[in-house]
Amino acid sequence: MRLADLGWDEAFAAAFKALSPSGSPGADLQPARVVIEFNYLYRVWAEDGEQDATASGRLKHRAARRSEMPAVGDWVALRKRGDQDQGAIVAVLPRRSAFSRKAAGTTTDEQVVAANVDVVFIVMALDADFSIPRLERYLLLAQDSGAVPVVLLTKPDVTDAVQARVAEVAGVAPAVPVRVVAPKAGVGLEAVAEFLPHGRTGALLGSSGVGKSTIINRLIGENVQKTREVREADSKGRHTTTHRELIVLPNGGLIVDTPGMRELQLWEVDGAGRDAFEDVEALAAGCHFTDCRHRDEPRCAVKAAAAAGTLDARRLESYLKLQDELRVLGDRQDERAALDEKRQSKIAGKALGKHIKSKRFT
Repeated sequence: MRLADLGWDEAFAAAFKALSPSGSPGADLQPARVVIEFNYLYRVWAEDGEQDATASGRLKHRAARRSEMPAVGDWVALRKRGDQDQGAIVAVLPRRSAFSRKAAGTTTDEQVVAANVDVVFIVMALDADFSIPRLERYLLLAQDSGAVPVVLLTKPDVTDAVQARVAEVAGVAPAVPVRVVAPKAGVGLEAVAEFLPHGRTGALLGSSGVGKSTIINRLIGENVQKTREVREADSKGRHTTTHRELIVLPNGGLIVDTPGMRELQLWEVDGAGRDAFEDVEALAAGCHFTDCRHRDEPRCAVKAAAAAGTLDARRLESYLKLQDELRVLGDRQDERAALDEKRQSKIAGKALGKHIKSKRFT
C-alpha cells in the first residue's frame, strides 16, 4: 500500500525529514500510520505492510503527557528491530488535527481519541439516544479539533418526527451538514462516502448502539465490525467496539471507528464555545460589559434575548453549564501544569547534583 493511500502528503513528508538535522532520518526509520492502539500496543501501516509496534523507551521518557504518545491516526517514525516483526515508534509527527477529551475518571489529562482526521461524523440515533445538549458537547470538541463536523442521524424508522429533529439540530449547528441515514437498510450511506474521497480520513463518534459499526460494515460491504442490538427500554447499547481502529474503505477513504463514550468531558479551554455557540457569542457582542458572564450582570444582551424568546433559554443554560465546566477544568489544568513544572525542576536538580558530585570525584 502506498503512503498516499493512507493520507500521506508533502506536509507530513517535510515533518518526517525534519526529524534529522541532515534532512535524512536514516535508512532504519520509515514513516507509518497508527491504525490500532490498545493499551500502548500499536498496529501500524507502513509502505512495506502492516506490523506491530511499541513506543520506544526514549519516546516514553520524552512524553510528558499521555496526549504526546501515539494515537490512532497519528503519523509516526518507525524503527525496525532487526529481523523482528515488531517495530519501535521513536517519534510522533506533528498532528494536523486531534479530537481530544478529558480522560475518563478523576485524573486531569488529555486523551486523544483520533488524530489527523479531516471529518468528524457525530452519530446520534433518533430514539432515546437523541440529546441536543450532548450534541452540543460533541460539536464543541469536534470544532476545536480542527476537523470538519458532520452530523449523522440514524434510526429514522423509530420516530415520526424526523424533520423536526433535523430542524432542532440545524438550530444549534446551522453551518454543519446534517444527514439522515439508516445503516441497517443501507440507506443514505452515499452521504457518508461523499465526505471521504481517496486519502481523506473521517472518524465516527457517538454513544454505544447508535450504528457506528454498522455504518462501517455497509461502507466496506462486509461485516468486519461486530454489532449488537440495543435495549429497547432505554436505547442503550454495550460497547461492541473495544478499541479505536483506522479502516481503509473500498473507495480509498479512511475511517476511524471508536468505542461508545460513557463520558464526554471537555478538554480544550482557549476559545471553546465560539464556534459551537456562534449565536450566543454574536449576542454577547452587544452586552454592556466586555467581560459579561451573562448571569447577574446588568444590560446583558444575551439574557435579554433569552427573556424575549429570540434565544432559546435551554441554549443559554447549556452555554453557561459548559462555561462553568471549562473554568473548573482550566483551574485543574493550571494545577497540573504547576505540579509538572515542580516535578521537572526536581528531576533537573537531582541530575545537576549528580553531575556536580561526579565532577568532584574525578
